[in-house]
Amino acid sequence: MISLSNMLWMYVAIFAFSCLVLVKSGSWVVKSLIRIAKYLQATEFMVAFILMAFATTVPEFFVGITSALNRHPELSFGNIIGSNIINLTLAVAVGVLVAKGLKCEGTVIQRSSVYTLVIALLPVLLMLDGSISRADGVVLLLALAFYMHRLFYQSERFTKVFSNHFNRDWQRFKFFLKDLGIFIFSLALLLLAAEGIVWSSTFLASALGLPLMIIGALIVALGTNLPEITFGIKAVTMGHKDMVLGNLMGAVVVNSTLVLGVTVLIFPLEIVSFAPYLIGIVFIIAALVFFTIFSRTGWGITRKEALFLLLIYVAFVILEIWIQ
Repeated sequence: MISLSNMLWMYVAIFAFSCLVLVKSGSWVVKSLIRIAKYLQATEFMVAFILMAFATTVPEFFVGITSALNRHPELSFGNIIGSNIINLTLAVAVGVLVAKGLKCEGTVIQRSSVYTLVIALLPVLLMLDGSISRADGVVLLLALAFYMHRLFYQSERFTKVFSNHFNRDWQRFKFFLKDLGIFIFSLALLLLAAEGIVWSSTFLASALGLPLMIIGALIVALGTNLPEITFGIKAVTMGHKDMVLGNLMGAVVVNSTLVLGVTVLIFPLEIVSFAPYLIGIVFIIAALVFFTIFSRTGWGITRKEALFLLLIYVAFVILEIWIQ
């Protein structure tokens, strides 16, 4: 029989190894995405927003499905709230501090910050009647479809049709397929590493006796968002800053629509008491408002603004733990 001490060391080893895999695979993902963006002749922001954002929300998606099948959608909802707060505060702050500022000069980036604000507030509005029903889930999925339609038809969308590259340059297309394969393989490693971190962190957190919603918002959310944070750091250090905000805003949109929408379609969320959600709701609204303001004033997010966003996240964690 394994002793408690040995189990703790085992989980620490899993956590450390998963972190190493996360960093390495994050570098491969960035490199392959850059080459894919060049091949498609699309802006880095668009590629990160669409491809990377959907990819890095896979952990949240599977947490949502698993929690819904086990009739505990509050774990997924807590994870989504925590994930969105992390993406708009901690992850943005890390990217800005490493990059010494992030510019928001493109039309797509400017408009996307407002759309992100509206869509991320939609689950909060839908829960005011005491539940997020299957009908609400359909509304969330329709909101995602509408947003993606608007995004593709903005002026900075993809500039060339994919099939034209296939017809004109077979050699380049083969390299594109190779990069796509590297991206998928690296992403699989990234997600497995995140799963290892979530698994080990959740084991330790459950020993503290925290509620599912709090575990989802604090522990699971931090683990499932390590791919976004790692991707942001790697993108900045490799000189591709536009990818940072694209990935983070895209992740917030996908979490708030696709992940939550599918979760409540499987098993609706009943709000027995608003008390466990109140702090998360207040901080997600604060994070959304300040992120939107900072991204639209001065055409960029400064280091001082990043520190303010980081303080929002720290205050959220401290308050959640103190209340519990």
